[in-house]
Amino acid sequence: METTPSRLQQLLAFYEDDPNDPFTIYAIATEYRETEPKRAMEYYNKLLAEHPDYVGTYYHAGKMLEYLQKPDEAEKVYRLGLSVARRAGQLHAASELQQALNQCLGLDYEDD
Repeated sequence: METTPSRLQQLLAFYEDDPNDPFTIYAIATEYRETEPKRAMEYYNKLLAEHPDYVGTYYHAGKMLEYLQKPDEAEKVYRLGLSVARRAGQLHAASELQQALNQCLGLDYEDD
């Protein structure tokens, strides 16, 4: 009986074929985010180290670090991501990273 491979299995096969494709690495991290956060972080770290211009990594890597109770590391990732996003002209991503950084630092507050 043949079964259809899961999305994660398909992504891991793509990764095996091309371990340097940042989109595949990012997609694998996303798949692991809910079920295996530490494994997701391994893939985010690979992106941060090997594909530092992949702007989409920084927000999710920072959030994962916060989830893993590493706020100081999350702050560093957000700050670096802000710099990368601005250099790349990705102002929407920069805005999201700024909001995440503010929240991480406890600077987000609601108007009453």
